[in-house]
Amino acid sequence: MLSLFKSKPKLSELIPSGYVDIHSHVLPGIDDGAKTIEDSDFLIKEMKKLGFTKCITTPHTMKNVWDNTPETIQNALKKIESSLNLPVTLNVGSEYLLDETVVLKAKNKELLTIKDNFVLVELSYLNAPIQLYDYLFEIQLSGYHIILAHPERYRYFHPRKKEFDKLKSAGCLFQLNLLATVGYYGKEIAKTANYLLQENYYDFAGSDIHHKNHIKAFQNKLVINSSDLIQEVMNKNNFFI
Repeated sequence: MLSLFKSKPKLSELIPSGYVDIHSHVLPGIDDGAKTIEDSDFLIKEMKKLGFTKCITTPHTMKNVWDNTPETIQNALKKIESSLNLPVTLNVGSEYLLDETVVLKAKNKELLTIKDNFVLVELSYLNAPIQLYDYLFEIQLSGYHIILAHPERYRYFHPRKKEFDKLKSAGCLFQLNLLATVGYYGKEIAKTANYLLQENYYDFAGSDIHHKNHIKAFQNKLVINSSDLIQEVMNKNNFFI
């Protein structure tokens, strides 16, 4: 007799063939991700084992914390390209903390995008900027499409889910952090990720891999019942091939 309780799959089992990742931190020594070339080598090889074929890695750009520029990011890429035999195609963008400096960079066409005019943006985990929608408008007015990184992780939106509607109406594309689906960031974030999946709000997915523990967590089982929807979102990343 078939079991009434089908076991949930491991996250690693859902990764589609030819998966293109659009959010990670594998360049050495320029943010809170890989610290050394050896770290980069390990993470990239493990991503290959998981089935990734292309990685658009996105170091943080955050005023007075990680003051990266397109030049520092490109230089870090050149460093590992000259040192490693890369098993995946590696491109670069950046993950920008949304503030007035990002708006200025947008107006000056200085943002390092992940493809064409698609830029990855994150919010503070403490609170959204007061000028949130003004900033989003100004960046879009400058010609960019905004991909909002891991909206499920902004806890201040959890009791106010209408904010997700507003963000979508304001033109934001949503990027799911895959590890949210295995409960890596906690129960409430997994629950919110499931809600956004059910609402069909996610446009893309990203690993947000920083270190070995993130790699290990891909072997954990889902804690939500949305495996088909997760795969659909990952398949949307074919846009970045």
